Amino acid sequence: MDLKINKVKHQDIGQMNMYLGYFAKEEYFEGDSPPIGIILTRHKDELLVEFATYGMSSQLFVSKYQLYLPNEDELRAKLEAILSLP
Repeated sequence: MDLKINKVKHQDIGQMNMYLGYFAKEEYFEGDSPPIGIILTRHKDELLVEFATYGMSSQLFVSKYQLYLPNEDELRAKLEAILSLP
């Protein structure tokens, strides 16, 4: 897991993929699940993540985090907006 306080860069994704490759090759034991890499970032550029992870078969995820949780009304509005999508 990697926590970024700034924007995630393609180098960050490549570095995480290298760690996953090392772990899968050197630390894997029969019966283990494949390694998972998680990058949490304050600012996520969807297009950068899409291109930087293109063709990767590893379990590498990039997600945006929030410093503060929304209040109940904000959370309800967000959930209703998501649930109303086709």
